[in-house]
Amino acid sequence: MSFAARPSQSDAGDDYLVFIAGLKQLWPVDLTQYRRGQMERRIRSFAGRRGITNLPDYLPMLKADQDELHRFLDHVTINVSQLWRHPEQWKALSEEIVPELVAGTNRLRAWSAGCSYGAEAYTLSAVVRQAAPKAKVQITGTDVDRRIIDRAKQGRFTDADAREAPRDQMEKWFEHEGDMWIAKPELRFGMNFELGDLLHMSVPAGSYDLIMCRNVVIYFNEDVRDSLHGRLAAALRPGGYLVIGATERVAAPGPIGLQPTHPFIYRKA
Repeated sequence: MSFAARPSQSDAGDDYLVFIAGLKQLWPVDLTQYRRGQMERRIRSFAGRRGITNLPDYLPMLKADQDELHRFLDHVTINVSQLWRHPEQWKALSEEIVPELVAGTNRLRAWSAGCSYGAEAYTLSAVVRQAAPKAKVQITGTDVDRRIIDRAKQGRFTDADAREAPRDQMEKWFEHEGDMWIAKPELRFGMNFELGDLLHMSVPAGSYDLIMCRNVVIYFNEDVRDSLHGRLAAALRPGGYLVIGATERVAAPGPIGLQPTHPFIYRKA
């Protein structure tokens, strides 16, 4: 397999573009849709610690050494999360949004988009079950990294993951074994984790009451970010909510049918 195969003539002298074209043969993600400056710095820094300055020279090592590939992907994908992260958003969900969403239907269909290793999805499950204990809950978590999805399915979190979580909620919904917190069956019920690339997956219109996509689009260029927000809005039913990260924004919410209701939270008209 030729890792430098098929860069365009204009890209042939750009070792970053040659590298990400070759990387796509090992990991099916198109890094041209991510902010180049941020992503390139991360990749060059990581490769540089291996003594590599010309990025295509790193590709044979990534192909030959699965552990090295996994270390590289962990660095690039930035899977940083924790249970009950951004507590002000969980408060708004618990006290206002979830009761509104389940009123009259007694069900909630939610999507944790870019779920990483599942901290957000399990927190959401606990918050919804606490706020609406009789509701039928369906939570889908998706991520582009199969290894991370496999980890999310385990429902295991460290003490560090739970460092800011309410202790009473942790003890109610998780078993504490050593330095690990393990999700109880009642928390897992109705949860599903799937492999999915946010930039390409197709979701039927109106599929969800609630979508959480936090700390994901900061890595995308503006056109990709805006396109994704449009598709997320389309996947909400009227009256549904989109929750984004505290360092993110929906550039033009009105044209895609969204109205801000709380900091970094939007309702679909």
